[in-house]
Amino acid sequence: NLTTEQVNNQIFPVWTYSYLSVLVPVFLLTDWLRYMPVVVFQCVMLFITTALPLWTASVPAMQATQFFYGVVTASDIAYFSYIYSVIDLKRYRKATSYSRSVQLLGYTVGSVLGQLLVSFDLMSYNNILVFTLVLTAIALLTSFFLPMPQKSMFFHQRRGRQTAAEQSNTINASLENGGGEMESGEGEPDAEKLEESIVTQSCGQVLLQLWRDFRHCYSSRQLLYWSVWWAMATCGYNQTVNYVQVLWEHVQPSQNFSIYNGGVEAVSNLLSAATAYGIGFTEVRWEQWGELALGGFSGLSAASLFLMTFTGNIWVCYSGYVVFKSLY
Repeated sequence: NLTTEQVNNQIFPVWTYSYLSVLVPVFLLTDWLRYMPVVVFQCVMLFITTALPLWTASVPAMQATQFFYGVVTASDIAYFSYIYSVIDLKRYRKATSYSRSVQLLGYTVGSVLGQLLVSFDLMSYNNILVFTLVLTAIALLTSFFLPMPQKSMFFHQRRGRQTAAEQSNTINASLENGGGEMESGEGEPDAEKLEESIVTQSCGQVLLQLWRDFRHCYSSRQLLYWSVWWAMATCGYNQTVNYVQVLWEHVQPSQNFSIYNGGVEAVSNLLSAATAYGIGFTEVRWEQWGELALGGFSGLSAASLFLMTFTGNIWVCYSGYVVFKSLY
């Protein structure tokens, strides 16, 4: 019993600002707690997010729901960084492909189930929320069985007896010499220096290292461009996903096409999962073709958005949405 204006102007925007405000604290907490506890915490927050609409109906309660959902989405960083912490560097590309495609496949199954339950009147919306709570509880229980990583990026590190600065100097010297020392085997650290121990850094040291990493990373123009593109692309994606149903209602106000929304989400997520999975097995020199690919995909995404905005046909609008999400 909430109006469209309340939903779109008072409730939905809370998620955006909540996500922004908790992202950095969650990132630091993720590293300090070594990922797995934050994955568990994410499941708890998702459980609360689903439970609130079941037992509350006011605007403040829905705003609270959006805040908790902001925490859930900010905690996605724990999900991905956890996977990266337990695999080798050379497997990052495929791991990213698997992780993203499985995530999208989950969205697909959820959309299909929701569409079927609503279309065939098998469950009320309240019962669907209860069903979702059960699935979330299963995910929460499963998360307790994840292995605990022994190291993380900043707070818990594996180091030999060499300091980080000494290791860096050794590598730099080797690179300046054309890698000759490493190739010939000279200058290799002996077994004693390879003994590893966990070093827990203080918060001040971590913040200092974060600042150094920040300065080092963004001195790279390529990384700066990539970050700006990523921020703008994510902004456009979130805007579209949040408000596309309002657009659909304007395209066909006289007909109830909302019964197909779950199916459209399912198709878009399934194709997105297939795209993400396929990229993991595509051998591309991204340093050569990356900018062209980003530019081309961005252009096609923009074209699909313009098509969605100016078309009067709901099926064309649906198709544009599917294309947009798959490209993203």
